[in-house]
Amino acid sequence: MSEVRIAAEPRTTFGKGAARKIRRADKVPAVLYGHGIDPKHLTLPGHEVLLALRTPNVLIRLKGEGVDELALPKGVQRDPIKGFVEHVDLLLVKRGEKVTVEIPVTTVGDVHSDGLLDLQLVTVTVEAEATHIPTGVEVDIDGLEVGTAVTAAQLRLPKGATLAADPEAVILQVIGKPVEAAEGEAAEGEGAEAPAAEGAEAPAAE
Repeated sequence: MSEVRIAAEPRTTFGKGAARKIRRADKVPAVLYGHGIDPKHLTLPGHEVLLALRTPNVLIRLKGEGVDELALPKGVQRDPIKGFVEHVDLLLVKRGEKVTVEIPVTTVGDVHSDGLLDLQLVTVTVEAEATHIPTGVEVDIDGLEVGTAVTAAQLRLPKGATLAADPEAVILQVIGKPVEAAEGEAAEGEGAEAPAAEGAEAPAAE
């Protein structure tokens, strides 16, 4: 995973009023913690933070006065209406160390035509090197039949990642289609056959 470099400024003012002032300047209050250090209060550029957070588990290189560290976002507060970032908690990480993160689960293919996909978990918790966090894990569901379930233990995790979740946790399963849907498909099939039957009787009527 590549690093995203973001300028960091030390933050010396605190409280709601100070935070509002920072946000009005299109910046984001942040706290850097971990490895036994005293938390460092920082101010980050708002637009750059918003772009960086579009990537799950993005690795951020913080550069600024008294700051030159690698960090992972561990807590993000957003405005519930406008969606902009209000505050970020950052975990200090070192190259080579293991971290526990959640990565997205995506599916490839389509289940059997008789079934419907029930994706129960959209992320799974894994342990990986801080500088080699996988972007996600794919599950091949092509042709899976009704009653099939895939657990966390059955996932093919990317190289270097190990499962940190309950191995028996159900990631997805294939369930039967509702009766209404099945009946609707049957009715459509019967309707498609009707014109052919009428056409077959027409010559006899002449």
